[in-house]
Amino acid sequence: MDRRRFLKNVIGGGIVAGSTMAFGNFAQLLAATGSPVQAYDLVAVRGGEPGAMFDQAIASLGGMQAFVPRGSRVVVKPNIGWDVTPERGGNTNPALVKRIVEHCLQAGARDVSVFDHTCDPWAQSYRSSGIERAVKDAGGKIVPGDNEGYYQQVAVPDGKRLSEVKVHGVLLEADVLINVPVLKHHSSTMLTVGMKNLMGVVWDRGYWHRNDLHQCIADFISYRRPTLTVVDAYNVMKQNGPRGVSTADIVQMQALIVSTDPVAADAAAAKLFGVEPEDIPHIRLAADMNLGSMDLSGLSINRIRL
Repeated sequence: MDRRRFLKNVIGGGIVAGSTMAFGNFAQLLAATGSPVQAYDLVAVRGGEPGAMFDQAIASLGGMQAFVPRGSRVVVKPNIGWDVTPERGGNTNPALVKRIVEHCLQAGARDVSVFDHTCDPWAQSYRSSGIERAVKDAGGKIVPGDNEGYYQQVAVPDGKRLSEVKVHGVLLEADVLINVPVLKHHSSTMLTVGMKNLMGVVWDRGYWHRNDLHQCIADFISYRRPTLTVVDAYNVMKQNGPRGVSTADIVQMQALIVSTDPVAADAAAAKLFGVEPEDIPHIRLAADMNLGSMDLSGLSINRIRL
């Protein structure tokens, strides 16, 4: 029996049952036996606060050291697009962002940079979202994304509609990309999750909207696949997205999805939202391009309830 299957069987047998102590023992086991092994394709957590849910999810995947090599440069990409407060659900939950930055630094990251090319003015969005304060408190770096000079043109060789794009330089220098979208309704794409969140690392988003938005979203994943996608589904905007109107647009789901497969993460988030993955064109297109799996039935999924 190979090591990956052994770990799946052990976990499936109940040795790791969802307690913090058990997850800690699992992470220690992986560390003691050499390079960590990812025993699950996707982890879905319900019923906790954002930081606690991420602690459980990343431990069940072998700890952040499985994804962040010591001395690496890390980019954490939340949604900070809007000048609204956390309870409005327009941006990624700051408590989740803080905890991810902390895990990266504890794993030995050289530095952790956080940025977004915002829709509302960047300084207000960073501040109102609570993410600027959270990142600084965690020891990370807040980087602006509002100037074209920060971006460099790169080729997208496998893109069907997106053949080149200007990408923020801090991402071009990064060893690790952790994509941290907030799950919410979107007027242009029905819903926005991980793949669409990466529109915030490029300069000319308008080109995407004018030239087959869904295909461009899928094309970009062929250029830069996130190391991890961490979907914030704590406060989920069910209508009037992407900015929202008030807290009346929000349903508190207290959920989190984590995967190395960006298509699977978005597919699971779509189901959580209440739609089928194949009904979201960019999810279907990315799956058709073999950039990930939207068929969750074939995946090893760890479901945790706190």
